[in-house]
Amino acid sequence: MALALVTLTGCQGVAGNPQNKNGGVLSASPATLSFGSIQVGKSSSISATLANTRGSAVTVSQANLDGAGFAISGLSLPMALNPGHSVTFTLTFAPTAKGTASSTLALVSDAANSPLNIALSGTGTTEGQLSVSPATLKFGNVVVGADSSRNGSLTASDASVTVSSASSSSSEFVLSGISLPITIEAGQSVAFTVTFAPSATGTASATLTFASNASNSPTVESLTGNGTAPPQHSVELTWSPSVGAVGYNIFRKLPTDTNYTPINSGEVRPAYTDNNVTAGTTYDYVVTAVDANNVESGYSNLVQVKIPSP
Repeated sequence: MALALVTLTGCQGVAGNPQNKNGGVLSASPATLSFGSIQVGKSSSISATLANTRGSAVTVSQANLDGAGFAISGLSLPMALNPGHSVTFTLTFAPTAKGTASSTLALVSDAANSPLNIALSGTGTTEGQLSVSPATLKFGNVVVGADSSRNGSLTASDASVTVSSASSSSSEFVLSGISLPITIEAGQSVAFTVTFAPSATGTASATLTFASNASNSPTVESLTGNGTAPPQHSVELTWSPSVGAVGYNIFRKLPTDTNYTPINSGEVRPAYTDNNVTAGTTYDYVVTAVDANNVESGYSNLVQVKIPSP
């Protein structure tokens, strides 16, 4: 039997697609997501965009995530995405344990490049602890009208801690020496100062509260002090007796004044105690002598006295 050769021309056959994929193509931005370091018990979210870049409409049917701590929101599936259109969704990382975590988001569709995979990564860190030293800041006795300062410190452990604010429960205790907010790295300390200025006599107490992102926030320090009454100041004046004097007159003025004011007349002894003085004030004193005929001498040499404060 003779064989005849037949040449066939035309289009090459294409095998059928068992997934019925069409010509649409999906792309994600960003293509990979890194959440960085997140404390256990906290969460962080990142927005991503899914786009149909060309071809025909694409139907997204599934969004599958593996790996603990990752979640997706903002996609209502199944959904159709026309060519040139996009949709924004959110990915969230909430670590449940310390250490590196990873996941893959698989977006299943009838696009030509299904499934579209997006790599996710993040690191879970332990929450920081904040301690204050000393636990109780003691000021002891402080005179009303004066003040006393003591130093303390804040220390972060396990992880860095951001101290956002601080408050004192009493206006008699004032915090200074630290600028907030401040981030304290793990193992590091920062110093601060508290000043106690009692407004009345008696025991005073308060709490100094530091708010932060530490797991033990707020961190509290106790403050105690005792207001005491100011000392009663006086000026003891003595001078050499004047011959023929039967009495003395004492005069006082402020250094800025021009004229003296008598504060006592007819003093017999060459001595006088001025109990009517104000703390922190400077006074000028002079004395005159009076004889039996009531003739008064001129002013003595000036004596200037500064009263302690308080």
